[in-house]
Amino acid sequence: MNGPKYPLIYEINTAVWLTELSRKHHRKITLGNIPPDEWDALAELRMDAVWLMGVWERSPGGRAIAMKNHELQDEFRRALPDCRAEDVIGSPYCVRRYSVDAAFGGTQGLATARQNLAARNVALILDLVPNHVAPDHPWVAEHPEYFIRGDMNDLQRDPASFFETEGKVFARGRDPFFPAWPDVLQLNVFNDGLREAAIETLKDIADQSDGVRCDMGMLLLNDVFQRTWGSRAGERPASEYWSRVIPAVKRKFPDFTFIAEAYWDMEWQLQQLGFDFCYDKRLYDRVLHESPESVRSHLLADAAYQDGLVRFIENHDEPRAASVFSQRKQEAAATMVATLPGARLIHEGQMEGRRVRLPVFLSRRPDERLEPSLRDFYMRLLKMVHRDAFRNGRWPLCDRTGWPDNSSFQNLVAWCWTGAKERYLIVVNLSEMQSQALIQVPWQDLTGKIWWLADALSAETYERNGTEMLSPGLFFDLKPWARHCFQVQSSKPRQPQGGDRLTRQRSEPRTIEEDTDVLVLEHLDVIGR
Repeated sequence: MNGPKYPLIYEINTAVWLTELSRKHHRKITLGNIPPDEWDALAELRMDAVWLMGVWERSPGGRAIAMKNHELQDEFRRALPDCRAEDVIGSPYCVRRYSVDAAFGGTQGLATARQNLAARNVALILDLVPNHVAPDHPWVAEHPEYFIRGDMNDLQRDPASFFETEGKVFARGRDPFFPAWPDVLQLNVFNDGLREAAIETLKDIADQSDGVRCDMGMLLLNDVFQRTWGSRAGERPASEYWSRVIPAVKRKFPDFTFIAEAYWDMEWQLQQLGFDFCYDKRLYDRVLHESPESVRSHLLADAAYQDGLVRFIENHDEPRAASVFSQRKQEAAATMVATLPGARLIHEGQMEGRRVRLPVFLSRRPDERLEPSLRDFYMRLLKMVHRDAFRNGRWPLCDRTGWPDNSSFQNLVAWCWTGAKERYLIVVNLSEMQSQALIQVPWQDLTGKIWWLADALSAETYERNGTEMLSPGLFFDLKPWARHCFQVQSSKPRQPQGGDRLTRQRSEPRTIEEDTDVLVLEHLDVIGR
């Protein structure tokens, strides 16, 4: 995937998106006939890539299983109280074939969509579900050796974990920490033939897209798979699944991007096996459940590791951000993840404040009250992080200090970005209490200069001494969940029309307060002022 080092990725539930576009335009919309203004609206978000989640052919067999599953039916009705049978189209992670579903426009429809995205400098990401397939996938009949198998005794003893078709018993797919998924069959990733078949499948996907998001990528690691399936998997191969599959695909498609959904602190191992990016679930959990100091500790990891992470506060597997964060906390968390190194993931509906986490089996979602002010915030944030410093620049974490009788400085996290022509300082209060800290910036050339911190929203500026900004540091007093984004430039701020004076006098309070979205820092040499 050609593009910036740190891309912005936008996840779209394909089925729901097309359903809503069809309703909006009063005709059947597929990937092949989306109106140009809809693509233009998508491009206005300034995303580098769109992940069209769930384009592959869904399984009628898997849908039939879901329709009989009482727990799933209850989940559907909780999310969509007026759920109808036609709303249930089956899981996108129960893949019958890696061919674009005809209901979404088929292979040609996807090709047209990719062309429309490429014309707007947006890459296309699709799904791969490497751990399992639908019970009616062609491999079940043609290559039963590709699967973890069982026998009739297994089926009688544990029918929830095994499945019988045409006289053969197969294990249902599973995560080792949870019961088996009822609608999928477990592939045997130790099987050499399956690995070769997976390479060919991925090459076909790479011919249609710019990257792939690999579902539950850590389940295929040799250690994990062997612990999960034991002797049923057969002899453990000498090589890892991903170390064989990823290089084989990249030899033909060197710019193709691999993204792993990953848990259990296995991100670094997957990065070493060839993944360009892996989910940063650990950061998400720390932001949601742990202290700001825990978040900062996570950001002390090696730069190479952080460069290969996907930062998010929401995706289709997690609760909607608006349902677990207050709006102020969401804005603080979103500011943080959008300005950290690595890929940054935004989930469709996140910016509008949607609260209902929709089961992926459904093609329709409930109407919800949206939050225009939240979208306005995100649009300003996305406009800022589209600048080159955030996409290709250098990122260091900033030091911060406090006072013996005030430990609130630990609630603030801060970092800088340095690009070819731009520099930024980001400061976020990740707590529910007003907090103070001295932030030390890394730019030694601040010494001996006066800097103006200009608030782009309020048209106010704060005059500061560069030497003091280095040591003891720039003083912040931030309200709960407040955040600042400071841009560094080399010229004096322009005066607004009407000649209003922007620069505050040095005798005024030297505290930086409130939650300005974008602030500009500009300097003059003291000599010649």
